[in-house]
Amino acid sequence: MMAEFKPADIIIFHDSCSWKELPVILRCKCRAKLLIHDHHYGQEFEKSNVISLPRFRLMLKLAYGMADRVVAVSHAQAKWMTENKLVKPAKLRVIQQSTKLEDLLALPSKRVEMPLILAAYGRFCQQKGFDVLIKAMRLIPQQKVRLYLGGYGPDEEALQELARGQENIKFLGTIRDVPAFLTACDVVVIPSRREPWGNVCLEAKAAGKPVIVSRVDGLIEQVTDCGILVPPEDPHSLADAIEKVCSLPESTLQVWGQQGRESVSQAWENYVMKWEALLWEMLVN
Repeated sequence: MMAEFKPADIIIFHDSCSWKELPVILRCKCRAKLLIHDHHYGQEFEKSNVISLPRFRLMLKLAYGMADRVVAVSHAQAKWMTENKLVKPAKLRVIQQSTKLEDLLALPSKRVEMPLILAAYGRFCQQKGFDVLIKAMRLIPQQKVRLYLGGYGPDEEALQELARGQENIKFLGTIRDVPAFLTACDVVVIPSRREPWGNVCLEAKAAGKPVIVSRVDGLIEQVTDCGILVPPEDPHSLADAIEKVCSLPESTLQVWGQQGRESVSQAWENYVMKWEALLWEMLVN
């Protein structure tokens, strides 16, 4: 016997919008109030992935136009949407992404010792920029720093080949215990080419770790007095930032880590509160 489901009041569309998905979005709109939660697109995505800008933006205008609300995951993403007139401002809300952080916020501080231990993790694909990080590591004397690189994905073989001969780079595979992984490191590096938000930065800050982050999209607004921003796709600038961090006193790194942790101490609670408020707003209006 098939289960019976009540009609939905609100449908939240999480998939990336595309021409192929427009009929799906239309069907959702016909069944309930529609909210599009866009955590896929942004300014840097357009620069590196879009062949026909007018066609891409027309698709987004059609998709967002069918929605009752559109949620951007960062202020940078929302700015890109409004500046390019992709969505009416009255429909747009910004809810910065978060995950549950209590285990990370509870981690004890780690004594910083040399060589400095860098951590980077995520999907091994072009977006995440791990090739840029490995190239930067090749520019730094191996005795200064170690890199623990966690993750999986289509670029794994190419990344391992790029790191050949670098004894201070260790591939750890899929990271199943993020708190344990971050406990062992001193600084987290996020060399992404694009990132509408970037949960890795959020997690690193919750763990009390200073960050070195690409100056792209939503990552920019996450780094205030807790690390260094560097140009994307620039191994030399990234190497300079790593060497700078290696030369900083331990007290500075501890202050950066503490300030980052304080800035996200209520991130999950704020995330839930804003989603609850938005859903109630949609239900009563």
